[in-house]
Amino acid sequence: MQIEGWRRHQINIGVGIYAIVIVLLGWIEIAQPMGIKFSDLTGGIVTFDTMVRVGILTIVVVGLNLLMGHAGQISLGQAGFYAIGAYVTAIMTTRAANRGINVLFPGAIPDDWWWWPWLMMLAGMVITAGVAYLIGKPILRLKSHYLAMGTLGVGLIIYILFREGGTFTGAFDGIASVPRLAIGSFVIWPRGRYYFLVWGIALAVMWVSLNIVNSRAGRALRAIEGSKLAADTMGVDTEKFKLQVFVLSTVFASIGGSLYAHYQTLVNPAPFGFVGSLNLVIMAALGGLASIWGAAFGVGIIYVLKEVLRARLHVVLHGAGGEHEIIVFGLLLVAIMIFMPGGLSYGVTKAFGWFRSRLGFWRGEEKEVEPQAGQVA
Repeated sequence: MQIEGWRRHQINIGVGIYAIVIVLLGWIEIAQPMGIKFSDLTGGIVTFDTMVRVGILTIVVVGLNLLMGHAGQISLGQAGFYAIGAYVTAIMTTRAANRGINVLFPGAIPDDWWWWPWLMMLAGMVITAGVAYLIGKPILRLKSHYLAMGTLGVGLIIYILFREGGTFTGAFDGIASVPRLAIGSFVIWPRGRYYFLVWGIALAVMWVSLNIVNSRAGRALRAIEGSKLAADTMGVDTEKFKLQVFVLSTVFASIGGSLYAHYQTLVNPAPFGFVGSLNLVIMAALGGLASIWGAAFGVGIIYVLKEVLRARLHVVLHGAGGEHEIIVFGLLLVAIMIFMPGGLSYGVTKAFGWFRSRLGFWRGEEKEVEPQAGQVA
């Protein structure tokens, strides 16, 4: 990937600023200067647990931004690939490791097996990529709402397979006792340590994605998003690029799923159904489908809205439950598409540009006006 020098520096500086903010927030929670906890900064609405979950889903949403915002390929089944990463990790670090592999190969996995979960995270990525490749070749030939329905069907099939998997997947109850990640004797827990792991991976995913977006591959993806026919005419291998970005987005989802499994230590089908995929699309749209930077903001705002709705929705609607949250999120998605189609990041950029123009006006600065025909400059 060849990127102009100034663009590369811009990416590095942006990711560096993100990293400084993440480290600062983590330091506040761990060190608690003057007795201040992270949750105190938000009045208890956003907790440190929420920040970890936002980091996990940011990884998934960045992949969705690449697929939908830059390649123009709609996906309503991303939660299914998120589930594959979670279940492969959960199964292979609990059942297969403890009963299956050591029965077939005694001593294959010793008691000090801290490296095994990391290996299974990699296996989850490979399996997810393989499934996405096999599914993507035929399904990406679909267009528009047909593609949306196709990906929705794939996500539901994966969800049902895990839900009806019997004792192998734990059915509705899922799989418990997923071990914590560790490096040697250093366990990546309590939550503060896991927070830095999750956000370190999230920042790495963002950095990779930004470099892809600003490379020749990124320009090819934008050409496909603009007009597939025009991209084909210009010699872009549209089928190859669509498949590659689809597989990459599912790999990011798999990473998020594995991190979720080791954080929750319990995996069940509930978060991976249609509602889960819908939430991911809303998060991507709210942050800005074409904005890698906006992914974390979209996820964060949805989590804040969830907490507020859970605390206050029953006050407005008597007996309100989870189904009413879905209605609110659906209305939010419609409002975003109508009033802010570029997402929050685009809206912030436009507002900043308007503020700069107003500031120049207040300072008495005037734009240079081009002379009209017949006028003397």
